[in-house]
Amino acid sequence: MDMSIKNAYIIKKIKTFLKYGGSAAVIGAVVLFGTDHYVKMKAGSAISSEEDVIHSEEKADAILVLGAQVKPDGKPCLMLKERLDTGIRLYQEGAADRIIMSGDHGSDDYDEVNAMKTYAIDQGVPSDCIFMDHAGFSTYESMYRAKEIFQAESLVVVTQEYHLYRALYDAMAFGLDVRGVSCDTAVYEGDTYRKTREVLARMKDVGFTLVKPEPALLGDTISLTGSGDVTNDKSNAGS
Repeated sequence: MDMSIKNAYIIKKIKTFLKYGGSAAVIGAVVLFGTDHYVKMKAGSAISSEEDVIHSEEKADAILVLGAQVKPDGKPCLMLKERLDTGIRLYQEGAADRIIMSGDHGSDDYDEVNAMKTYAIDQGVPSDCIFMDHAGFSTYESMYRAKEIFQAESLVVVTQEYHLYRALYDAMAFGLDVRGVSCDTAVYEGDTYRKTREVLARMKDVGFTLVKPEPALLGDTISLTGSGDVTNDKSNAGS
């Protein structure tokens, strides 16, 4: 093949690739950021201040605190501590008389929920008012299990604002009457990365809520009208 013809052929292929590849990238970006905007718009109306939730005449079935990293010494990281502090204040002020601690307890050597319950007990919350969701491995699973396992109909959800939109969106998809309270009082390490990743996570959860796959674990139902100690899995839980 003549070199000039070969070069023209290569250039034509590159132009075709750039044309269709660029179009696909634009469409992908529109879908991604359009979905992100949709989630934030739909869930944003359910975000309330602590004061509004506390003074509301309608009390929730439970306050749901979403898990985050626990340090090797069993102490909550700053993000989790702020979620817990906010959830505990809401409980103490009467927003609900039950707390669900939902997080990752997928192995013996990593346990968010017992650390969360212990922290709340140390702050004066009675053990029997604290339920542990040991299989809240994701935001979607936490909301699915709040509805199906704990039979909740209304929740106050506590997490950081960037995460709250997706949490509320997931809860709404399961028909939960939900309000959210953000607990941001600090700049967290890795904040920019988390907020960027959250855009993709919102799109993922929109897909999940359309299909509604079952969580990794389900199990027997647990009544929020009973004692949270039925969720204890350690001999010293609640002590």
